[in-house]
Amino acid sequence: MKITRRDILAGTAGLAAAPLAGPAMAQSRAETLRQVTGNTVNTLDPTMPGSTREAFGISVNIYDRLVSFGRKQSGAGWVFDPDTIRGELAERVETSADGTTFTFHLRRDAKFHDGTPVTAEDVKWSLDRHVSARSLAAVQIQTGSWTKAEQFRIIDQHTVEARVERPDRLALPNLCTLYCIIINSKVAKAHATAEDPWAQNWLKDNAAGSGAYMVESFKPGEQVILRRNDNWKGSPDGKLPFFRRIINQTIPEAATRANLIERGDADLSIDLQASDVPTLAQRPRVKVVSTPQFNAFTMVAFNTRMAPFDNIKLRQAVAAALPYGDIFKAALFERGAALFGADWSETPPTARFPQPLPMKTDLARARALMAEAGFPNGLDTTFSFNVGSAATSEPMAALIKESLARIGIRIEIQKLPDAQISTLVTEKKLPFLTETSIAWLPSTDYFFRNFFTGEQRWNYSSWNNAEITALTAKARFEQDAAEYDRLCRRMIAVLAEEVPLILLWQPNQDAVMTQAIDGYTYQYHRQVDYRDLRRA
Repeated sequence: MKITRRDILAGTAGLAAAPLAGPAMAQSRAETLRQVTGNTVNTLDPTMPGSTREAFGISVNIYDRLVSFGRKQSGAGWVFDPDTIRGELAERVETSADGTTFTFHLRRDAKFHDGTPVTAEDVKWSLDRHVSARSLAAVQIQTGSWTKAEQFRIIDQHTVEARVERPDRLALPNLCTLYCIIINSKVAKAHATAEDPWAQNWLKDNAAGSGAYMVESFKPGEQVILRRNDNWKGSPDGKLPFFRRIINQTIPEAATRANLIERGDADLSIDLQASDVPTLAQRPRVKVVSTPQFNAFTMVAFNTRMAPFDNIKLRQAVAAALPYGDIFKAALFERGAALFGADWSETPPTARFPQPLPMKTDLARARALMAEAGFPNGLDTTFSFNVGSAATSEPMAALIKESLARIGIRIEIQKLPDAQISTLVTEKKLPFLTETSIAWLPSTDYFFRNFFTGEQRWNYSSWNNAEITALTAKARFEQDAAEYDRLCRRMIAVLAEEVPLILLWQPNQDAVMTQAIDGYTYQYHRQVDYRDLRRA
């Protein structure tokens, strides 16, 4: 579909069959925000398997949760604050002395988009859905010990109690995540069936929320138009969002998106090419808010259960051979935070993760380790990456191939379709690959549980270290801050020694926008929260 400048200005790109009329057309350009994205919004229900990150962003704005993360300033911009939890639908949260029970007191003035009040019954039904239905929500919130409907209890019409068996440091943060949406249960039940008791089919393309924005129109894969909910009560300062109307449009070509921002025909994009951002930042009508994704990391991973990378000496040899600085410059233009080159050797300086590890280029050491590993004559292997990351992964792969050839490792580069590499990663069939991944809850034990233990897809290295498994199990429920710190430092030290994967960097999220847009916040889900934005 060809999208013209006239379409953008009219707000009808991708909606030729649905002309806009009435009050929406009367709203001024100043009150409308246009975001252009290369990917698609494929559902209005973020818990549905296969939901895109863009769908996550829309859902944050149309649904409320009981609680939400705060935000804090970081440099010239804002970032979400995982250490601050505020009420959204809950005006107050009480935590029991033993840390196992949370009592949520609902806002009495909170209403769904259809005007009906938000009640404890809606909250209970929604939370039951998140632990019971086959969805992304159940997988996520079990990391905070939420696993069954019996954990949620109605106290009265405006009060809900939630209980975990033992204190879990991620119990309350998990209820902040975008999966824990509170749904208008009466509307959802009206569209449920015996085969679909949680109304997943209907909620895929329809919304039943109480959030700051209502869905005006939704054309999956092309465009979503939102209208401000002027009865919304969930903001931290009691104010309504600045923008009355949001247009989120899919425009696949990055160059087209960049041109629209530069001309002022669109307001915001967060997925432009890293190579284009420095040039755009010099344009007088454009500004760039760059935030290192502190809950994300790009890495190269070894399959530690597959020869030859089940050999720790070989993994250490590769780690000593990589040209870290050259890769950082060629692949990412240094637009991020480096996770290599640290000076510590046995104990990391902090318990924070990810943090820079002591990985440095040392070809003499790499060659010695190759001999110790039993590969004095080198070996052949493959290095894989997904097509969607080609802009950064292709230059990375070329430099890895060149550098490893110097120690006798001969690389065949495999550029695979996203779906294929996802399947191969899940099935643990790739020996050596690169990926970028993210943890919504930036807690060290959460990172290690998700990425370095068990059989889950996110354990890219298929690493099964008994000490790490024991450390994560203990840290998850550890209430003493000093002991938690000690456990986490040990986890990081073991990771650096055994090298199941090599951390490279935390990429920037480059939010490119017109000069007039203000308030952009980097969120854990890496999408745009329209509620924070305003036009200066």
